[in-house]
Amino acid sequence: MTIPQAIDEQLRSIVGAQRVSGAPADMRCKVVVSPGTEKEVAAVLACADQAGLAVIPQGGGTKLRWGNPPERADILLSMSRLDRVIEHAWADLTVAVEAGCTMQNLQDTLAKQGQRLALDCLWPQKATVGGILSTNDSGVLRLRYGALRDLIIGVTIALPDGTLATSGGKVVKNVAGYDLPKLVTGALGTLGVITRAIFRTHPVCSGSLTLGFNAPDFQAMQEKVLAIQNSQLAHAALQIRASRAGGLEADVLFEGRIAGLQAQEKRLHAVIGAGVASADHRGWRAKEDLWNDARAESVIAKVIVIPAMLARTLETLKSAAAAKGLTWKAVMQATGIGWIRMDGTEPGALASVAEIRNAAEANGGSLTILQCPASTEPMDCWGATADSISLMRAVKQQFDPKRTLNPGRFVGGI
Repeated sequence: MTIPQAIDEQLRSIVGAQRVSGAPADMRCKVVVSPGTEKEVAAVLACADQAGLAVIPQGGGTKLRWGNPPERADILLSMSRLDRVIEHAWADLTVAVEAGCTMQNLQDTLAKQGQRLALDCLWPQKATVGGILSTNDSGVLRLRYGALRDLIIGVTIALPDGTLATSGGKVVKNVAGYDLPKLVTGALGTLGVITRAIFRTHPVCSGSLTLGFNAPDFQAMQEKVLAIQNSQLAHAALQIRASRAGGLEADVLFEGRIAGLQAQEKRLHAVIGAGVASADHRGWRAKEDLWNDARAESVIAKVIVIPAMLARTLETLKSAAAAKGLTWKAVMQATGIGWIRMDGTEPGALASVAEIRNAAEANGGSLTILQCPASTEPMDCWGATADSISLMRAVKQQFDPKRTLNPGRFVGGI
């Protein structure tokens, strides 16, 4: 399948003939287009929008299958050439970067001035700034430094009609205008294509310490986690790791100077009692490991509950998996955000995940499926839609009336 010749020629005139190629065999798209500037991105979108073609933006491709499968896909828009760190205003603790820059390259650039973006995303060597923002991928450091919506202060996006829209600025405190950065964060590229972003940065920590402890059951673990959260401890991250194979462990991360780390360790002993010990820092890669050793039939999902529901969520996961004879793993943050993996037969794994989703939604939470077998019957990865779905559809209509960008991929088929 190919796109009309006239459109193909127009795309080649925008980005250059060598930057338009056939799509890989495993992709539903017909053609791959690789613009090199923001203006080229906007021009490609305008061309596709006028021709009624669907566009799938792509960064590093690490999360391209998150969300529902697009209803249609014609052009794969690769952002890999927009990979520059535009400006690091180190004195102002801000950085402007193009969307195709990988997180690792951004962090390496910031580190030269003793700074970092306080974000621990999946696959930083491949994941790009635009993709991370579009999927709202943040890790355990959000406990201390906030989520992506707290770190981003400015953004430029290309709209389907060819407009380049900019919101925010280069200073940390900027409240002028519509908060476009927060709007496009987590929208899965359904409103516009992010071309550049401006973030607030933080100094690189002078030292860190990872401590661990365990508990006999989920309820006891939750009580320890909540005790830490309610204490005066200055921890940067806190997570629970659990699996059917046994073991129920927690990791606590502290950052700072040696004297401060020693004081925090002593205080942690006082908060939760005996059993605290030094832990391997590789435990912080537990979320990534859910994908790294997953099988083709594995189901991976993101679950969000209130922190007081951590134990009940893990109990539901354990019982649902046991009823279907499945193996499972889970990584739960103290914030109530977690990731689970079910391994086993496809219908059994999905049925178990559906049970966990029902329990989460009944208590005001949510569950989003991030990976499921390709042979599985289509299943909405988002679950129940919120009361705000009508407003979300109105925003989509305003930004992308022809549904050019990732049609059907987001919540409620947006």
